Amino acid sequence: MSRVLVTGGASGLGAALVARFVAEGHQVVSTDVAADAPDDRTPYLKLDVRSAEDWAKAVAWCEENWDGLDILVNNAGIATGGRIDVESLDEWDRVVDINLMGVVRGCRAFTPVFKRQRSGHIVNTASAAGLVHPPMMSSYNTVKAGVVALSETLSHELHPYGVTVSVVCPSFFRTNLGDSIQGDDTAMGATARQLIEKSPRSADDIAAGVITGIKKKQFLIIPDRPALMAWRTKRFARPLYERQMRKIATRARERAEASGDQG
Repeated sequence: MSRVLVTGGASGLGAALVARFVAEGHQVVSTDVAADAPDDRTPYLKLDVRSAEDWAKAVAWCEENWDGLDILVNNAGIATGGRIDVESLDEWDRVVDINLMGVVRGCRAFTPVFKRQRSGHIVNTASAAGLVHPPMMSSYNTVKAGVVALSETLSHELHPYGVTVSVVCPSFFRTNLGDSIQGDDTAMGATARQLIEKSPRSADDIAAGVITGIKKKQFLIIPDRPALMAWRTKRFARPLYERQMRKIATRARERAEASGDQG
């Protein structure tokens, strides 16, 4: 039985992961930005991933109540995106602070615990956007690619201490992530919401694949076929991948021109 902490555990993939860990008999503490727990299934901590103080409190809680931690799931994040000349720098700052630096803070907070234990597993939620980079998603692609790079770096750095690192890269799946979109590029935001809401995959579908990957101690966990095929296309059929990406960009330009949106 493992001791598990999940950020962003109140909804979406985080909640699905919490439910699956609990169902398998693990000890789980769920964390999120809300002051109060969404339910009483598990212990709950308020944890804003932008707050070093909240991270310190989470470490203290795990040490006081569990004498350590086995699996840290850095899952909290927001959706964003937009054309490079439309999305504001404030939105870039927001997504970097949450989606990238939130993961960095979590890894920094718990690495001393894992080093002392000579064991542990860090699971960082990135995205297929960390592996393949569609147009009109500069900020999201950038931070998710950063999470992949961070995870690979730590997989080497922490290996001598017995620490495993995994990075999760799903494609779109149904969740409330679209509610977090606040950027200035409203046209691209609407497209992203539609892709999320109309996906045939649920958060629980993705969580099942993630849990399987964690059990196998896989570094790269790609839990759905569309994400896997996109990654393979980029790796092994680069000209096809580039044609697909440029078709997406061309269609976006045509829609913008037709609507008079030259942003």
